[in-house]
Amino acid sequence: MNAQTSAQRSATMRAVKSRDTSPELAVRALLRGFAPGYRLHRSDVPGNPDIAYLGRRQAIFVHGCFWHGHDCARGARMPKANADYWRAKIARNRARDEKHREALAGLGWRALTIWECELKDKAALETKLRNFVLSSNKN
Repeated sequence: MNAQTSAQRSATMRAVKSRDTSPELAVRALLRGFAPGYRLHRSDVPGNPDIAYLGRRQAIFVHGCFWHGHDCARGARMPKANADYWRAKIARNRARDEKHREALAGLGWRALTIWECELKDKAALETKLRNFVLSSNKN
């Protein structure tokens, strides 16, 4: 068994990035081709979206499937060690995500979530991004 000490686990968790992740950089690279002018990690926008178009009131969140409990294979995988902790943590993340989406909607913003697993099909992802960013701001 490969058990980590508490200090090793803490070091591992500290190394997990929350900004400028590989999935986020890939989404930004796609957006630069047809919709530059976005802002990053705006703390003045509910949920601190990864990408925001302030004038259009559009927010894009790039979520890791595991961390946000996506219903894909990677998101459904649960660690065997400390499973109760991870279930609770992911449930809190999902609740927080929903709260942020509701706050954005209340302010007239539209939000899009891009899941890490969606990066496997760049053409479909680009279409999804184009449809969101280039559409009118009407719901």
